[in-house]
Amino acid sequence: MTYKIILTSLAALAIAATSILAGEGHKSGPFQGAKANTGFVTHTTEGGNSVLTLSDDFKAPDAPDPHWQVVDSSGNTYLLQKLSIKGGKMNRKITVPKYVPDIAKVQFWCAFAEVNLGEAAFEQPVK
Repeated sequence: MTYKIILTSLAALAIAATSILAGEGHKSGPFQGAKANTGFVTHTTEGGNSVLTLSDDFKAPDAPDPHWQVVDSSGNTYLLQKLSIKGGKMNRKITVPKYVPDIAKVQFWCAFAEVNLGEAAFEQPVK
């Protein structure tokens, strides 16, 4: 009987480790805001780095200079890369700098108008 408990525990650990190694992530709630109000963002860990990826249904906000911005669990904000890049494309995936302790929300910030265009929150801050 103890062998069954040990095997069950080992199987559960293997499944958990596989999920972590596969980079399965945390999905935010939907973006909500005046200009960024479609889709969601997923947080994963790739090669020891925090990575944020926009969903396929996310539409870039109609604003002159939207940037990725994250908010940590203490309320500190970190202005990151520009969303739009040359050729009408956008940075749909970014690596979060190591100095960001955790991520409670992802926002799109217009650097020109200095306004929050919309945000998506995680149920619990992700690291």
